[in-house]
Amino acid sequence: MTDHNKRIEARAVNVQRRSLLAGAAAAGLGLTGAGRSFAQASAWPTKPVNLVVPFPAGGGTDAFARPLAAQFAKATGKTLVIDNRGGAGGTVGASFAAKGAPDGYTLFMGAVHHAIAPSMYPKLDYDIEKDFVPLFLLANVPQVLVVNPKNVPVSNFQQFMDYVKRNPAKLNYGSAGAGTSHHLAGELFKQQTNTFITHIPYRGAGPALQDLIGGQVDMMFDGLGSSANHIKGGRVKALMVSGGKRNPAFPDVPCAAEVGLPDYTVTTWYGLWAPKGTPVDLQARIVDEVRKLGTADELKTIWANNGADYGGLSQQQFAAMVSSEVKRWAAVVKASGAKLD
Repeated sequence: MTDHNKRIEARAVNVQRRSLLAGAAAAGLGLTGAGRSFAQASAWPTKPVNLVVPFPAGGGTDAFARPLAAQFAKATGKTLVIDNRGGAGGTVGASFAAKGAPDGYTLFMGAVHHAIAPSMYPKLDYDIEKDFVPLFLLANVPQVLVVNPKNVPVSNFQQFMDYVKRNPAKLNYGSAGAGTSHHLAGELFKQQTNTFITHIPYRGAGPALQDLIGGQVDMMFDGLGSSANHIKGGRVKALMVSGGKRNPAFPDVPCAAEVGLPDYTVTTWYGLWAPKGTPVDLQARIVDEVRKLGTADELKTIWANNGADYGGLSQQQFAAMVSSEVKRWAAVVKASGAKLD
């Protein structure tokens, strides 16, 4: 072999050695990165977690978020900070949360309203299915028809229907905003009973409930969770819960099927999401922690008193449910002719 060929061979060996070393180093870095990611997930949370609640305090989402935050603090020693950002039927808060860092320290507590929003708000700057990672279904709770007892002097649902028909277009109903389940529940009710009630949208169920109690609005189709304490306190009167069975927390309130509305089923559900890009192992850590919170007696009692069931779906099942709800509500919006006020 000539000296020239020897030099070429030596250079080739050196190149191959450097390539092997570089590959080994890269593999080592990959393992270190994976280990670091796992360690970060295992240690979560190491600081306060921001929970974006897209409605003002006092509404249904808030009624479940705050007990969850209290239990979270007890279990982890870290604060779950409730960040109320209301407006536009919950879409303002959702837009903010979608742009959060995918590091486990920005979470979003949305609701059925966010499955309705794509059909009501055609120019949303986020996609509930593409810009979020579904984590956990927190609660299922039926809608309830509640009235201000001074504005609507009735004792039961049949008296209410007689009153509505004798006073066409006189009554109004408050909602958490255009495009929320409160709004669509009212539109469905009008469709199925052939009545007319004026819609008054608010920036959340909390403000709407306060005006209902104060007599500024006459009635609401509310999630049972936010109305529960006001029903028990006599500030509002419950006339009907949606669906085909009575709610155990309010056994004296008839269900829709009993009062002649077998197809009137509106359920408010609340779920937890993270911004897109949140690492899979971190998602699993958050889901595991939230699932454990639901076993606490305090949280079980609050959920039961609010007439709610606690989650239980896998992430995949929750994602499928959200997708199904988006399609379902698109059909409802189209059929009802509901639009932004």
